[in-house]
Amino acid sequence: MDTIMPIKGKVKFPITLDAGVWIFDDRRIDLNTYFTEKQKESKDSEEFTVVSKHWDRVIKEGAVSPPTLKSERQFEKVKILTGTFGIIFEPFLKNAEPAKDATKLVIETITEEIDLPLEEGYKIIVQFSKDGKPMIENGPVHILYPDGSNRENPIKNVKAFRVE
Repeated sequence: MDTIMPIKGKVKFPITLDAGVWIFDDRRIDLNTYFTEKQKESKDSEEFTVVSKHWDRVIKEGAVSPPTLKSERQFEKVKILTGTFGIIFEPFLKNAEPAKDATKLVIETITEEIDLPLEEGYKIIVQFSKDGKPMIENGPVHILYPDGSNRENPIKNVKAFRVE
């Protein structure tokens, strides 16, 4: 199975993507919870809420020792071996630097080409694993829309991304 996909076309820097290494990328998102979690309004309110909840817990329950590094590593290992992950396409498309006159992103698959406006192309989610396994069947990746509207029927068999 080939996990290599190019970003090509009207870009300053053609890029080759390897879906096999994204499991180690800190930007990966857990697709089991991504579409169901309520989006945070802002980082400031989120930080305030976290600090506030921590303070409330310390007052009510007393201080609790943080988990050990060993238990954190074990939890992360189990999560990687069983999770369903994706990554937002934006940083890769930005690094390719689309031309100023580029207007669309074409997702090339084995059977068809799907056109998206370039602005929507930045927001797509590239799913690279399901239940801890690479996307061998109909892969190497599946494309999901940011609202999750095509979760049951993602774009499959992706071979390349072309900017036009």
